[in-house]
Amino acid sequence: MNKNRKGHTLDRRRFLKQTASLVGSTALLSSLPAGWALASSKPETTSAKLGFIALTDAAPLFVAVEKGFFAAHGMTDVEVLKQSSWGTTRDNLVLGSQRNGIDGAHILTPMPYLISSGAMTSNNVPVPMSILARLNLNGQCISVGREHADLEVRLDTSEFAQAIAAKRANGDAVNAAMTFPGGTHDMWIRYWMAAGGIDPNRDISTIVVPPAQMVANMRVGSMETFCVCEPWNHQLINQGIGYTANTTGELWNDHPEKAFAMRSDYVEANPNATKALLMAIMEAQMWCEDPANREEMAQICSRRRWIHAPYADLIDRIQGNFDYGTGLVIEDHPQMMRYWQRHASYPFKSHDLWFLTENKRWGYLPQDFDSQALIEQVNREDLWREAAAALGIDSADIPDSTSRGVETFFDGKTFDPEDPQAYLDSHEIKRLA
Repeated sequence: MNKNRKGHTLDRRRFLKQTASLVGSTALLSSLPAGWALASSKPETTSAKLGFIALTDAAPLFVAVEKGFFAAHGMTDVEVLKQSSWGTTRDNLVLGSQRNGIDGAHILTPMPYLISSGAMTSNNVPVPMSILARLNLNGQCISVGREHADLEVRLDTSEFAQAIAAKRANGDAVNAAMTFPGGTHDMWIRYWMAAGGIDPNRDISTIVVPPAQMVANMRVGSMETFCVCEPWNHQLINQGIGYTANTTGELWNDHPEKAFAMRSDYVEANPNATKALLMAIMEAQMWCEDPANREEMAQICSRRRWIHAPYADLIDRIQGNFDYGTGLVIEDHPQMMRYWQRHASYPFKSHDLWFLTENKRWGYLPQDFDSQALIEQVNREDLWREAAAALGIDSADIPDSTSRGVETFFDGKTFDPEDPQAYLDSHEIKRLA
């Protein structure tokens, strides 16, 4: 049992002082006459339609509704609407709220780029998007079916590769499931398999399954493995259907995951409303980060309007306690999901570059795609900084650079944002377009 807390203890004194200040200001704002709050930057509209998928990394949106953060910033008519799949999220963003779609969403970080470029839209029509914040770090998992329980697969997939090769040789279908082509879960499961010699385009069929349907599909034997956020990995264990091979932070420590993004036309037409939404979500992220709020957060997530899953499937991993279902138990997991600590909310441009480079690796984007140009259009870290300044965020929680620097992965490979081509060239298994 790993109880190593070194380097991972929340600076509670600074955090609680900051949170108390924010909560106090929120209470003050809510007690003042309507329209007084943010008078100098009154929102152009009080409404926004935001989508989410039933996953724990959407918690900041749930909390912003339940704890009144949206309303406190003058956004009294925000609708947070459940989407059935990431494909539905994309389609509703393309429509926009003016055509009964949505204005923004809890979203897989690469998706705003795939939508803005037209790479993953109907008829390849670009729809400009803006990433305003990252919602979390870490917190996804790769699960394996109980058929492979004897292997106790972890980070090394070499034995797993042999098992699926034998199954395939017998004429059986072998599938690995993710949630959206080119999305984060697709990137994690491809990286993990390829590192152990499994070609995700040749040795196994990589299929798309909506998050909430993962467990049901594993139950009927539709896949060998899948990658998704919680609570679906833990639910798989609780139902005796499979086990956790790894939590994705073990592949890349403190990796970026979901984003809060909006249609660029909403941002341009409603800069004050956009800032208000962003400030509310940042406050909600700080609330989610506080260990004292984790039980309540699990209760909120479990509600029908949000994730609609049993509290027992949610609470352990929200608290950072991971039972892998194989006998391995890690408490206070160093790669548990983070919502605010370690610059979790700030959208580093270097991270967006990694996702675009991986999308090139797997053929979703052409090799000559101008990643840097699109990042400058889509990534609005400037608005994040404006919101942070308005909230009085401690300077220690505001990065000095738009790059987090060189990143190191579990297999020893590194990604230098100054030379993404070298990283791409270092991988033997890839499918370049």
